[in-house]
Amino acid sequence: MMMHDLYDMIYKRKSFHLFRNTGRETIPAAELQEIESAWATFDALDPDIRTAIRIVPAQKVNFKRDAEYCVMLYSEKKDNYLMNIGFLGEQLDLFLVSRDIGTLWFGIGKPDEPFYDGLDFVIMIAIRRIDDSAKFRKDMFKSKRKPVAEIWEGETIEGVTDIVRFAPSACNSQPWLVKREGDTLSVFRYKKPGKRGIMPAAAVSYYNRIDLGIFLCFLELCLDHGNIPYTKELYTDDGSDREYTLNAVYHL
Repeated sequence: MMMHDLYDMIYKRKSFHLFRNTGRETIPAAELQEIESAWATFDALDPDIRTAIRIVPAQKVNFKRDAEYCVMLYSEKKDNYLMNIGFLGEQLDLFLVSRDIGTLWFGIGKPDEPFYDGLDFVIMIAIRRIDDSAKFRKDMFKSKRKPVAEIWEGETIEGVTDIVRFAPSACNSQPWLVKREGDTLSVFRYKKPGKRGIMPAAAVSYYNRIDLGIFLCFLELCLDHGNIPYTKELYTDDGSDREYTLNAVYHL
């Protein structure tokens, strides 16, 4: 089970597209080691997929938005490895926020090392110490997100349906749909026909599969917070261009 204190960070986190006016505090080496150690404590969607992180100075990967470091996320390439890294990476995101470290999922960043310990680079998260907690999100509900009716079909769940829609996603694409039938939640990667936003066509399914992992992290945190027991089944998402791709089924 994921750490319960991560749930409260859902309301605090924001994407720091620019790390300006965040103070001059730095992240000490001991805390960087603690971040690396924390990675091993997070729950995976598939524990059989090997993953790792590296933390490198932002300038080493030519990151120009005033971040101090970039966390490089690596994985074996197996079925659902993108969804798995999104699920793990969002736990890292919320963990960092709990320490007043600002974050930005950065999809277009180029790694300094495309391979690490036999694993492939997947995505990076830029980070910087924020000198004042007030600079994080003040009111999550003012964030621009799809209305509930666009991401959830069937009976809603108080404290779940209204919160999961605030999961971050590439270019704020929010590529998810939950269909509830009785005590079953079916979670789909949804691709609106003919629409992909500003992402290159070849990148959409790649990043949206990471997004679905982020969304499932939010979903499970909300279910756990509400003391709603569940079992889940994961389905392989091969990145096809279908309108609806089933990713997971939760039985409540």
